Amino acid sequence: MRGFGELLVGLPRGIKQALLIAVDGLIIVFCVWGAFALRLGEPWPYFLRNAIWLIPLMVGLTLPAFYLLGFYRSVIRYVSGHVFFDAAKGVGTGALLSLAVWELSQGPVVPRSAWLIYALLAVLLVGAFRLMLRGYVSVPRGAYAAGERVVIYGAGDAGAQLAVALQHSREYQPVAFLDDAPDLKGTEILGLKVYPSARLADLIPKLEVATVLLAMPSLTRKQRREILDGLEASPLRVLAMPALTELAAGLRRVDELRDVDVEDVLGRDAVQADETLLGATVTGKSVMVTGAGGSIGGELCRQILRLRPRRLVALELSEYQLYRIEQKLRALLEHSAFQVELVPILGSVQDRNRLGSAMQAFQVQTVFHAAAYKHVPIVEHNPIEGVVNNVIGTLRCAEAAIAAGVETFVLISTDKAVRPTNVMGASKRLAELVLQGLAQLDHETCFCMVRFGNVLASSGSVVPLFREQIRRGGPVTVTHPEMVRYFMTIPEAAQLVIQAGAMAQGGDVFLLEMGEPVSILGLARRMIHLSGFEVRDADNPDGDIEIQFTGLRAGEKLYEELLIGDNDLATDHPRIMRAREHAIPWDVLYPQLEVLTRAAGTGDHRTIRRMLESLVEEYRPKEEIGDRVWHARGQPPQIHPPPDTLH
Repeated sequence: MRGFGELLVGLPRGIKQALLIAVDGLIIVFCVWGAFALRLGEPWPYFLRNAIWLIPLMVGLTLPAFYLLGFYRSVIRYVSGHVFFDAAKGVGTGALLSLAVWELSQGPVVPRSAWLIYALLAVLLVGAFRLMLRGYVSVPRGAYAAGERVVIYGAGDAGAQLAVALQHSREYQPVAFLDDAPDLKGTEILGLKVYPSARLADLIPKLEVATVLLAMPSLTRKQRREILDGLEASPLRVLAMPALTELAAGLRRVDELRDVDVEDVLGRDAVQADETLLGATVTGKSVMVTGAGGSIGGELCRQILRLRPRRLVALELSEYQLYRIEQKLRALLEHSAFQVELVPILGSVQDRNRLGSAMQAFQVQTVFHAAAYKHVPIVEHNPIEGVVNNVIGTLRCAEAAIAAGVETFVLISTDKAVRPTNVMGASKRLAELVLQGLAQLDHETCFCMVRFGNVLASSGSVVPLFREQIRRGGPVTVTHPEMVRYFMTIPEAAQLVIQAGAMAQGGDVFLLEMGEPVSILGLARRMIHLSGFEVRDADNPDGDIEIQFTGLRAGEKLYEELLIGDNDLATDHPRIMRAREHAIPWDVLYPQLEVLTRAAGTGDHRTIRRMLESLVEEYRPKEEIGDRVWHARGQPPQIHPPPDTLH
């Protein structure tokens, strides 16, 4: 049978269609005879001998009907139960045409029940023949191309589609299914036996498999995490099908397998978004995103587009990053019905005139300020640049927003702003204080801040680093065995930021509920295991990949926090809280910002360091940054003092 299936697959398409037409013709002949034999109870009915030309009439009208209805365009190895519906259309059309011709030609009276019996027989046999043929040419037992032997976890529709898609794969050879559904126990699907997941340990040596293909795209993250927890103990690499949304949108094929995302391991099931909150500051409005080329900025742009703003202004300092995000956003617009004006702007958040003219020209109503330097060790060794960009850049952007009459201004902050031990965190906390101070003044702009932890797979996340280190064979570097971090997916963070902005009353500090803290060492171990490797350590010297501890970097903390005070307030969203935190009066803060601005302009690093420690009361640097680091910079940037109108 395997040779027969391979022979059929190798034939030219024209010959395969001709063979199908010939077989269909024989089926029709058989069904015409069978209809009369069953109706009249005779193996060779006398009536049919007198009306023998009815047979070529039925064949001559039904086969063209099949052809014109596209019945022969379908690929046999991908047909499904829908083939019976297609066959019914062709058989019904052919039968009705034959009946009309027969009546017009005044042929012998044919019993009406014979027509019905013929139609039922023809639909059944034509459809069954194609399903039987699919069994020979698609995935007969042993017909998979040689490749890495794998088991497919999930014997539902997605798993069956994956098995069919891999039939000619040179990379993978499915040898079994895993599924815990009681009704599938001991069954076979497409020639592959279905085993319960508890048998996996026994199947690994028996079937000689090294990889599991996860074929359950519709699972919730909680369900997927439970499955992965069970698979982690086995020495198998885990690959996954694309998500159901990607398959439905046509963005991925069913056989485009990927490594298991860390989102599958750590991510939570998303809370249903509040559509009213999502659209309040975006839908129908002109929206600006600063730092649009970054991880959070780019995801904000994508989600904002789906909320149908009137205009999206994407501001980015890097030409390359602006080009990339513009191309992605235009592709998203082309494949949707959105009518949104997309405006890419190359510029710096430190340029108040550029920002102000852009906000006024494009009538910006909402600003999401995501532009910032956020890599802790880099900012720690380039502190003046960090302060200039994160603090003065936020001030300039806020000034421009006030002057342009922007309605809502949302600062993307960080958990590192809470009791900071590094320059990046201190500069972000000072940026929060700037907006809290400006919120005390009389103007139209509503300022708020949204504070959250690490986002998975962002440019600053450990996840891409670990994945690359594993790909190279290690070692995987972890700073400290006790380090923990909060994690959130980029889409979830961006969605919550948009909703938080809609709840702002002025000067609010919003906290995103980050879930349980994650051990970085545990994350590294899990990523190694899910990649099919073992950790090499003292207990397992023959393992594949070593984990090395490099020590805390400058300014790093073992634990991050989201709250400075002791209390936080609930909001209308279950994962967004409002913090109660102190603010510096603007008439006190403003003169200090003038001093900070002048110090940055002249490269006075000692003054900047002293100002950070003075203004950010919680700032407690873990170690002294040497003068060489603070002073190792080129010509100071041209920074203008804040306008007198804000004094």
